Amino acid sequence: MSQRYAYTQILHGMGHHLVALLRLARRHLHRTWLRFGVLWVGSLIVGLLGVLFANWSNDASAIFLKWIAGRSWLALLITPALAASGAWLTGRWFRGSEGSGIPQVIGAIHAPRDPARIDGLFGPRIIIGKIGLGLMGLLGGLTIGREGPTVHIGASVMYMMRRFFPRVSVPTERLLLLAGAASGLSAAFNTPLAGILFAIEELSRSFEVRTNGVLITSIIFSGLMSLALAGNYLYFGQISAPTLFPLGFSVPVIVASVLCGLAGALFNLALLRPARWIPRTVLTWRSKSPLLWGAGLGLLVAIIGVTLGGQTWGSGYDQARHLLMNQGPQVGWYYPLAKLATTVLSYIIGIPGGLFSPSLSVGAGFGQWMSLWFGRYPQPALVAVCMVGYLAAVTQSPLTSFVIVMEMVNGGGLVIPLMASALVSSWVARFFTPPLYEALAEQKYFGEPHQSHTPVPAPATAAADAEKAG
Repeated sequence: MSQRYAYTQILHGMGHHLVALLRLARRHLHRTWLRFGVLWVGSLIVGLLGVLFANWSNDASAIFLKWIAGRSWLALLITPALAASGAWLTGRWFRGSEGSGIPQVIGAIHAPRDPARIDGLFGPRIIIGKIGLGLMGLLGGLTIGREGPTVHIGASVMYMMRRFFPRVSVPTERLLLLAGAASGLSAAFNTPLAGILFAIEELSRSFEVRTNGVLITSIIFSGLMSLALAGNYLYFGQISAPTLFPLGFSVPVIVASVLCGLAGALFNLALLRPARWIPRTVLTWRSKSPLLWGAGLGLLVAIIGVTLGGQTWGSGYDQARHLLMNQGPQVGWYYPLAKLATTVLSYIIGIPGGLFSPSLSVGAGFGQWMSLWFGRYPQPALVAVCMVGYLAAVTQSPLTSFVIVMEMVNGGGLVIPLMASALVSSWVARFFTPPLYEALAEQKYFGEPHQSHTPVPAPATAAADAEKAG
């Protein structure tokens, strides 16, 4: 009897230990999920949506060109109709999804905390609007890109993942937005280094070691999804350019940098101060009659596209690639000016659409100018220099600009010219205009005047919240 009692006590004790071990294991797994699993799953979803959105965007642009093939006059009907519909739908059902989405991320990270406003800028509704209305714009031939919207989509996905945390601090919420945005840019261009620099230089304006660990992890997993679905590709392809340039090459680099800096400043001013060049009575249409506003601007885009033989339709990827490779149909001398104009018109319609691809295409057009002026140097190198310069002038983020183009074309031999172009162009543009995305964020998403270039408070990682939750 005593022996049976002893066995019972032993089994009872083992049961208690087993329950305790199971509880400990469950708690450990829960903490591990909060530390790593949430980030990994969210990043994979961002990568998946980035690849799908890229494929659908290409299909939408191809469908538009098929519609108007041999009957370009149809664009005078299609483009205004879809632009008007997109402007109305954005204002009616998808407010907060307008534009590239990068100003929304900057506003959420830097503006005073406002939960209602942030909920209106990120989430499933925004993802649907960003993809659906962005594709509608490309179906209408508008000059918009998909890369900025992919940044907004990535931030929205990560913002939704915060629901898996029992308690989420404000720094961790902002960190998730930052990681999602960086993952989105990396997935859109297949440029992981540029994704990291973009988050540090453009979005957070600060460097913090623990934050960067989360960024790198997010970019790795979104990149893995992109590699699995789309393969390891160069966005524009491998350019053919010498790795060594004579000292005289500094002359076209300086000229190109100043030219692109001035053009970028002009573009920024056109977007930031529309009242300077649009009559006041016309501006009132934007809020009172979005259908009329969208149709009118869409008609202007269509007229430019039809008049110039279709060179300005879409994001401008094909034109930029042809100029970089020095192959295929080249564009007219007027191309960068016309593309700049249609980009401005398409953006102020107010539908979702990015500026990265159109800006790179405008820069490529200026690169063709440089090739005509300095014919002794290879066109691909001059085009790459101008792409970096114009993008840096618009964003005033020189590190991101030169790294993103370098990764797109595998231009390691052009590092010094690209860096010089990015720095000089951004300096020139800064004399006339603030950084575009920051200024747009302050105009629309801060709610009150805000000091620029305020770094994000050094955020604790998601692991800190996991520890508290555990």
